[in-house]
Amino acid sequence: MNTQNKAMPFDPLLSAAEAAAVLAVSLSWLAKARLRGDGPKFVKVGRAVKYQRSSLLDYVKSHTRTSTSEA
Repeated sequence: MNTQNKAMPFDPLLSAAEAAAVLAVSLSWLAKARLRGDGPKFVKVGRAVKYQRSSLLDYVKSHTRTSTSEA
């Protein structure tokens, strides 16, 4: 029986600057969104704030609207 460990695909971690560029927002907006708790999910690695690519995609999907009258 073959018991090789298969590596699970890893969701790359992006820096706050990279995440801000992906979302086309400022670093300041991203920091304020973390403080308010209404921005994309993030990970703390030591003191560093990192974002998974999938969290950014989830954030964009959850904020996609079809009308300006939607909340």
